[in-house]
Amino acid sequence: MFKRILLPTDGSELSARAVLAGVSFAKEIGAQVVGVTALPDFKTITVDTDMLESTEDEYLASSEARGAKHLATIADAAKSVGAECTTVLVRSDDPHEAILRTARDRGCDLIIMASHGRHGLGGLLLGSETQKVLVHSAIPVLVYR
Repeated sequence: MFKRILLPTDGSELSARAVLAGVSFAKEIGAQVVGVTALPDFKTITVDTDMLESTEDEYLASSEARGAKHLATIADAAKSVGAECTTVLVRSDDPHEAILRTARDRGCDLIIMASHGRHGLGGLLLGSETQKVLVHSAIPVLVYR
């Protein structure tokens, strides 16, 4: 049925639970896992305190480290159950577009994602992002609550 499942993460607790459920499902049906996290580009004018307090190089390095940690969660979960997994870190100010583009580029036939992520300015995959993925996706989306 499904051969390649995209699992977006923002590092939130609910997102981590969705990843675990997605990895388990992938293992059960013999599907590959593609993990993705979307990080915003650096901007000189922003309300993001991480960007305001850093140089561009500092911000990019710290956000890449944070993204790698999020993706390691997916890779570790997949490894623990023996599911094949690749991960992708993308830069985008529109996480839903990055998720849909990654699904298309990687040949995914299902997206499993949390119903909402972090709240406030630090959130990358908010409920509105999940809604946007649902509205614009050409492939099935399973929303984990």
